[in-house]
Amino acid sequence: MKFLFDDESFSFETLRAAGFACYGGAELGEVVSTASRITDGDEAAWLREWEATARRVHGIGSTCAAAGRRVSAREALLRASNYYRTAEFYRRDHPADDPQARELSRLSRETFSQAAELMDTPVRSVSIPYADTTLPGYLYLVDDSGTPRPTVIFNSGFDSTLEESYFALAAGALARGYQVLAFDGPGQGAVIREQGLPFRPDWEAVITPVVDFALTVPEIDPDRIALFGYSLGGFLAARAAAFEHRVAALILDDGLFDYHGVHQRILPPFLSEWIAAGRDEEADHVAAMIMAFDTTVRWALRNGPWTFGAASPADYIRRTADYTLADVITEIQCPTLVLDAENDQFFRGEAQRVYAALTCPKDLITGTEAEGAGEHCHMGAMLLTHQRIFDWLDTTPAGLPVPARTAVA
Repeated sequence: MKFLFDDESFSFETLRAAGFACYGGAELGEVVSTASRITDGDEAAWLREWEATARRVHGIGSTCAAAGRRVSAREALLRASNYYRTAEFYRRDHPADDPQARELSRLSRETFSQAAELMDTPVRSVSIPYADTTLPGYLYLVDDSGTPRPTVIFNSGFDSTLEESYFALAAGALARGYQVLAFDGPGQGAVIREQGLPFRPDWEAVITPVVDFALTVPEIDPDRIALFGYSLGGFLAARAAAFEHRVAALILDDGLFDYHGVHQRILPPFLSEWIAAGRDEEADHVAAMIMAFDTTVRWALRNGPWTFGAASPADYIRRTADYTLADVITEIQCPTLVLDAENDQFFRGEAQRVYAALTCPKDLITGTEAEGAGEHCHMGAMLLTHQRIFDWLDTTPAGLPVPARTAVA
């Protein structure tokens, strides 16, 4: 789906930003106006214009908050958070020590935190014990009654953030009586920025502490905890569910069987061979030439080394070899929903591989281009996707009981 840009990456990321409008994360006119000032593939203009929009909208939010206009402040601050995240997206030359990227990331977190305090439903900032540190998170509650309710753990992906969880899942969940526990894990959001912890393939080491924490929260029904994986989280959550059997249901948006294979399909065969053989200097030189002409590859091969703790693009790609479900997928026991996207430019064919290999109760739903849901993670079709996810979840052990569902209706 081409959206405002010919450049595939710019088009997708703009659709991603605009797609959150249904939950207050964007204003279509602001998105169109901002995009009109950006030339295809110009990453400097992308940052400049999205930051300008973010700061303008942030100013509206701050003014409204100071005047006690809670709803107006919340709406503007939510949009500003999304726009700051979008502005920072391509800033990946030196992400670990880039002050501008760090500032934009901080502002995205800060404006969302301010908006969360103005929500109509409680949003609790949490710290989840993990190894010798903690993971930042949000617990989105249906109300302040203290009633234990079904809760979905939100596991984000390669570049998504904790703050994105509200638009990508929590808003739709709360409207249906589900709560959401979202977190940044190693390699993600504030954890990679502030703690420098990279991704790890044994993701059960991350999810088990998150479930442990969930079981200490009185508002979370321990028998009705579902796990949701978003983008690369579709692999991470599935990997974790193969070992962590306290989750009652699993949703993969989208399914991802072999992350290494995804990279091998987009690289020339000789380049994959060089990387496997450890010819990194030559491989990185060729990768640099590809990156010069392809925005998607350029971004991925800059974000990857940083978030995976790798020394170079070749080293990053080699490290992805451990990110496969081949030896563990049959250990997943809970009912699983695999989402697929007809036009998934990143994980094409992976969801079908996951679905075919699962031995647990399973369902597959494909978002199509004709209905506007064919992009990766169904960007631009949040309402339709959430309807499908929660209609499915209602039928699982993690779902709402029939009487409560009837009362809500």
